Amino acid sequence: MAFPARDPALVSTIIPVHNRPALLREAVASVLAQTYRPIEIVIVDDGSTDDTAAVADELARLSSIPIFVIRQANAGPGAARQRGLDQAKGSFIQFLDSDDLLLPPKFAAQVEALQRQPECQICYGPSLEENHALRPVQRQGPMRATGMVRRTLFPYLLVERWWTTSSPLYRRALLDQIGPWRSWINEEDWEYDGRAGATGAALAWVPMEVSVRRIHLGGGHLSDRGCEDPRKLAHRAMAKASLFNCARQAGVSNDSNEMRFFSRSAFLLSRQCGLAGVPGPSRNLFQLALEASTPEVRASLEYRLYRVLAKLLGWCGAARLSVYLHGLLTKLRGGRHAN
Repeated sequence: MAFPARDPALVSTIIPVHNRPALLREAVASVLAQTYRPIEIVIVDDGSTDDTAAVADELARLSSIPIFVIRQANAGPGAARQRGLDQAKGSFIQFLDSDDLLLPPKFAAQVEALQRQPECQICYGPSLEENHALRPVQRQGPMRATGMVRRTLFPYLLVERWWTTSSPLYRRALLDQIGPWRSWINEEDWEYDGRAGATGAALAWVPMEVSVRRIHLGGGHLSDRGCEDPRKLAHRAMAKASLFNCARQAGVSNDSNEMRFFSRSAFLLSRQCGLAGVPGPSRNLFQLALEASTPEVRASLEYRLYRVLAKLLGWCGAARLSVYLHGLLTKLRGGRHAN
């Protein structure tokens, strides 16, 4: 593919959107309010069935800065972000979910930090969370670990995706190096940052609030039912496997606390897949949990018993019986404490 010519000062913001016309207006307005120039916006309408496409066209027509609108059949956020990235001309890349907001000084602070620290490939800063289930609506933060100074994504990326999509600003050169977004509908963002972390990319941090993640705005979210939907569970399993390989490339040891946490989370997700009737990912995740664990954990009674149950009952049967036994044991322990 022939990429557009890169502007060394340009920040490109990529906004995937599906059926969110009002929120799209607000997201775009937050980009236009940036104190930094030059900027451009690439909106990717991911198969909307309402007036989102018309709103995107109106925003592009009325804007004094370049706004490009791309339409595609519904393919999920990862595919939409990649489609926008393929068209972006900036040397700095911002991904923005259509229900989130950027704060005005974000680009100015982060571009300056990256220019001052040429060894750094990503700049992030404190992000807030705006909870629309509360009255009055409140902003709280910093979210997750965005208020902390970290020099690399790993090892803590094994514990959680410790920033939100709107927090980091990336150098385009890094994104060209790590390859395209996966066309998954769950944890594609976590996996993407895992590949960035595998390169050992150095991080810069700015001490000012840079973005707002908004929750409980009404309507469903793509990550809903991530513990039940077979397709989403399959994508989560693939993301876990990629994240583990990326951590290995970054030099994270099985003896680290973060890898121990990851191994346990892979085992628990294996059991969730079994309960949801998805045996293939359940098997793969259990093997991943073993590969990521220490010899002591692999030899533990719990893991040895689970292997036996899987051979006798299959992965779905093993999950159901394991959860039943765990619940029974918890109940018995609670009864003893009550006496």
